[in-house]
Amino acid sequence: MKTSISYFETQTEFRLFVTKSFSSLVELKKEANQTSFNELVLKILPEIRKYVNQRLNTAIKKGHFSKKKYKADDIIDQLFITIYDAIDEVESESNFYLWLFKKTNDLLEDVIVEEEFNELFFKNIDDYSKLEWDEMQEEFSTDGDGDLMLLEELDDVAYKQVEYNLDHVFVENDEKDLVDKLDMQLGEDKVNEHIELVLHNMPAAMRIVFYLFTNQKLKIEEIAEIQKKSIPEIEKLLSNAKKVIQRSLFNRYSVDN
Repeated sequence: MKTSISYFETQTEFRLFVTKSFSSLVELKKEANQTSFNELVLKILPEIRKYVNQRLNTAIKKGHFSKKKYKADDIIDQLFITIYDAIDEVESESNFYLWLFKKTNDLLEDVIVEEEFNELFFKNIDDYSKLEWDEMQEEFSTDGDGDLMLLEELDDVAYKQVEYNLDHVFVENDEKDLVDKLDMQLGEDKVNEHIELVLHNMPAAMRIVFYLFTNQKLKIEEIAEIQKKSIPEIEKLLSNAKKVIQRSLFNRYSVDN
């Protein structure tokens, strides 16, 4: 059940496609045409699938269950059933995209126990040496058996499309010079690897908010609705996530040279 959004140029374009698919799905259900219903759902799920992969792979790397216990297809298959059974509860097409994320969240929370975050990592984030950062990066790239984690093993191209960059972390105009220095010093791959490492050690709530805001381009109020939190809570989680990543970059890499 692999899909691609390569034919959508922007996240906005993709979201519009999902929104406009709602009326067709409702009509197909009325006609009891589940085959066509499922075919259309398959076209609107790639971004949801990326979110599922991000959550499952973090749980796998934290040792909450093995790579073989759950796959994205397990959640996606259940989501197909949920969409068909419950689409009538969606009030309008404008609510459909967020409703999909909320239903996906519910399914994920049934299989993922909220993990404890690495408090020691945060306490020492200003004191790690470059060698210690490099060792953590190497450990992050391996599974519990000491083998390298190959993205191919995850058996899903959607996960590979999750990439972070400095624009996700530094948003103020007066930070542009700093961003340029880091970009020149590190390059895109190192930036992405470092941000993924830090996110891995964040509290789940903070990590999920950062992901939904940066990768899914959801608004603060939309994330608050999905996560069932207040807008100020989401704003604080996002701000804290960015500050932690900023501090870690400052402490791991010198930008004064």
